[in-house]
Amino acid sequence: MKKAFVFPGQGAQFVGMGKELYENNAVCRDLFEQANEILGFRITDLMFNGTPEDLKQTKVTQPAVFLHSVILAKAIGDKFQPSMVAGHSLGEFSALVAASAMKFEDGLRLVAARANAMQKACELQPSTMAAVLKLDDATVEQICAEIDEVVVPANYNCPGQLVISGSIEGVNKAMEKAKELRGRAVQLAVGGAFHSPLMEPARVELAAAIERTEIKAPICPVYQNVCALPISDPVVIKENLIAQLTAPVRWTASVQNMIKDGAEEFVEVGPGNVLQGLVKKINLDMTVSAATIE
Repeated sequence: MKKAFVFPGQGAQFVGMGKELYENNAVCRDLFEQANEILGFRITDLMFNGTPEDLKQTKVTQPAVFLHSVILAKAIGDKFQPSMVAGHSLGEFSALVAASAMKFEDGLRLVAARANAMQKACELQPSTMAAVLKLDDATVEQICAEIDEVVVPANYNCPGQLVISGSIEGVNKAMEKAKELRGRAVQLAVGGAFHSPLMEPARVELAAAIERTEIKAPICPVYQNVCALPISDPVVIKENLIAQLTAPVRWTASVQNMIKDGAEEFVEVGPGNVLQGLVKKINLDMTVSAATIE
């Protein structure tokens, strides 16, 4: 059976995430402690005993979700035998480390650099994101195209759910327009306009860090966000990782392509169950599960 292992992004975090792995598995504990050292602060304290507010800070959220996902993949051991992998936004870094394309410490350093660069970009201009529901992708794309402020499709999550991203004014105008067309629009509690042109300063900053990082061919194809296609070439993987910050996450197409390429079961590795829900909305017949350790 072909299994697709998928890794969640920002928003999946919860207080207590990873605590069980830390307490019950010496290998996991060592990786968490290594992460504390690399990051220069005890992220484990915030993950296990912090407040939801602590975990909401981009510079904490991104490494926390990455750590939970990557360390869980390590903990499931022989059960981690992917035919293919993908990650939603930040989750793409987790997928690459789990699929042995990147070393654990290199992946963590990149995620920390990404989080800091994104936080800085958010501070340059107030911006936001919103989920538009009950409208097809083409309609939402048209809404964005007709608004003179910065607002673009950011996350193609599943049919009838497209997240838009941009300036506060642009997103507000698009939300109004979506409601006029009988869609629903919900503003998201995020720090800024991820996957939009407003992330260009972060993209430039992260590009230098990605170029310096060694990336090898993964153990299986990685379906990358910007193209929704299976990629194994390290050069292309790097190009797509750099482009990802300002380009939309093509999650619907990624899942559809994985199914077309033979995926029979999707296993979500990391906190929460958001991706299992999205896979089911993309294809109701698909088997989904969460990675667990026995």
